[in-house]
Amino acid sequence: MRHYFQTWLLALCLLMGLAACTAGENASDAVTPEATPEVQSLERPNIVLIMFEDMSARIGAFGDPVATTPILDAFAEESVLFPNTFTTAGICAPSRSSLITGVHQQALGTMHMRTRGYGSAAGGGPMDYDAVPAPDVKAFPEYLRGLGYHTSNNGKTDYQIGEPFTIWDHNSLTEPQWWSGREDGQPFFAMINIYETHESFLWPTDREPRNPMEAAVQGRNAQIFAGRAPVTDPASVEVPPYLPDTPIVRADIARQYDNIAFAERHVQAIMDRLEEDGLLDETIIILSTDHGDGLPRAKRSLYDSGLRVPMMVRFPDGRGAGTVNNAMISFLDLAPTILEIAGSNALDHMAGSSLLPDLETDRTYIRATLDRVDGFPERQKAVRDERYKYIRTYATDQAYFQQVAFRNSLPTMEEIWRLKEASELTEAQAFYHQVPRPRDELYDLEIDPHEVNNLAGDPDYAPVLQRLSSEMDRWIAEIGDLSALPETDMIARMWADMTQPVTATPTLTMNVQGLIEISSETEGASIGYRMTGDDIWQLYTGPFAKPDEVNGLEAKAQRYGFSESEVATLSLQ
Repeated sequence: MRHYFQTWLLALCLLMGLAACTAGENASDAVTPEATPEVQSLERPNIVLIMFEDMSARIGAFGDPVATTPILDAFAEESVLFPNTFTTAGICAPSRSSLITGVHQQALGTMHMRTRGYGSAAGGGPMDYDAVPAPDVKAFPEYLRGLGYHTSNNGKTDYQIGEPFTIWDHNSLTEPQWWSGREDGQPFFAMINIYETHESFLWPTDREPRNPMEAAVQGRNAQIFAGRAPVTDPASVEVPPYLPDTPIVRADIARQYDNIAFAERHVQAIMDRLEEDGLLDETIIILSTDHGDGLPRAKRSLYDSGLRVPMMVRFPDGRGAGTVNNAMISFLDLAPTILEIAGSNALDHMAGSSLLPDLETDRTYIRATLDRVDGFPERQKAVRDERYKYIRTYATDQAYFQQVAFRNSLPTMEEIWRLKEASELTEAQAFYHQVPRPRDELYDLEIDPHEVNNLAGDPDYAPVLQRLSSEMDRWIAEIGDLSALPETDMIARMWADMTQPVTATPTLTMNVQGLIEISSETEGASIGYRMTGDDIWQLYTGPFAKPDEVNGLEAKAQRYGFSESEVATLSLQ
C-alpha cells in the first residue's frame, strides 16, 4: 500500500477485483552467493514466506486468550515459534526494504515513508525518488534466482529502490502465480502477502466517506467482508493504557481480531495447495508480519506494539514442531537465513545473521528507526535488549501524533482527537500530544510491557540509559546515518542533478570459447536476457552457451535505484 489519498486509489482499485486478496564496472563480476560444496549435490528445499500486514501476535498459539485463530494455531503445532521477532521499523516500506536486502534502511536511504507515490501523487517527501543502495546490494530473491530458484511474489513490493525486473521470475497482484511457473523439479521461493489485516481494513463501511480515498477503501471493505459475522466480543479485548478505553476503541480492537480470523484462511489455502502439488514435504514455510498492529501508537512507532511481530517456521521434517525459541530475532536475519536454506553463503554486506543450523543467534540488541511519515518529518531511533528499550527523539519540537490523513480515518484515531479536544485523555495517553517531547525514553519491558512509564530521568536506571545510549552511538557510527541529512541532500547524493540515473545499455558478445557474455558499464547493474520473442527475462550470472535453434538474444540492465537501460540485441543467425 502506498501514500495517502490519491496514492492509495490505484492499489485499492487493484485489490477491489481480487477473489483471493492474499493468496563492478562489469555486472557479470558482481558478487553473488555461491552454493557451499557440501550442499551442491543435495536437493534444496522450496521456501514459502507468508507475510501478513500490520499484525502483532494476536494469535492463540502465542498466548492471546481473545484470538480466534484455529488455522494459525494448527500451523504453530507444526512449527517453531519465535515470539521475540522484531522489524526494523513500525511501518511497511522501510521494514520491507530491510527485509528484502538484509541491510538496515538507515544505511540504504529507504527510511522515509515513502520515497514515491502512485501515479502523480508524491510520497510526502520533496520529490518522488528511488533510493540507490551500494552497488553490491541486491534483493535476496535475486540471489536465489542466481542459485537456480524460481522466485514469485503476489504484488506487494514497496522496497523504495524501484522495481528491478531481475528480482522476480513472476510478480503480479492480479494474477499470482506462486510456484506454478517453474521448470519441472526447479526449487522455488514464493513470497505471499496477506492483506486483510492491514490498517485500512479497520475502516468502517457504515459511514459517509469524506474523500475519494475513504470511498474506495470502504467500498473494498464492504465487498471483501460481505456476509462475515463478527467473532470477537469488544467487551473481551484488552485496551492498552496508551489508548482510551471507550466503545469505539474496543470495537476497532475487536475488528482487528476479526480480520485476523478472516485472513488466516489463506494460510490453509497455501498449505492445501502445497499438499495437492506434492510439495509440502519439500518446503520450508516461514510466517510473519511486516510490522505490528495498524492501530494508533503501534503502526508508525518504535514501541514494541509496532515492532514486535510473531514468526513461525515450519520444517518439512517436523524439526522443533510446537516448540518456542525465545532468541531475539531481527528482520535483518531473514535474508541470510533464507540464503543458507538455499545452500549458499550469506554476503558480507548483510547486517543480520543466519539462524541455521541450530535456530539460534547471539544477538544482544534490536535496532529500529522511524523517519518521515508522509509530509511529517520525524527522526527517532531505538535500541532494545531482552529487558530494556531506549528511544532517542531528534525532532523534539513536534508531537508524536501528527495529522496523518490515512491514520485519521481510523475510528480510534478520531476518538483520540475528540478526547484530546475535550481534555479527557489520561496522562499516559496525552504523552503523545506533548510538545516538546523528551529526547530520551527508557522503558523496563519486564514491568512495563506497554512502555508508558519513561525511566530516562530516574537515577536508579542511569547505568542502563548510558549503556543503551552508548550502544546506539556505536551502531550509528558503524553503519552511518543517512537520516541525519536533509532528505533533499540525500537524494542529491544518489541522483546527480536530482534526476534519476539511467543504467548503461548492456553489451552482448560471443567470446573465443563460443560463449555469450553480457556486461554493462554501470557498476552494480543487474542484467537480464531472453531469447527474441520470449516474455520472461532470465537473470544473467555469467557466460553461457548459445541456445539451440535461437536466432537472437535481447538484454537489458538495471542498477537498483536507476532506471532501466535500453534493450540491446545480438543476432545469432
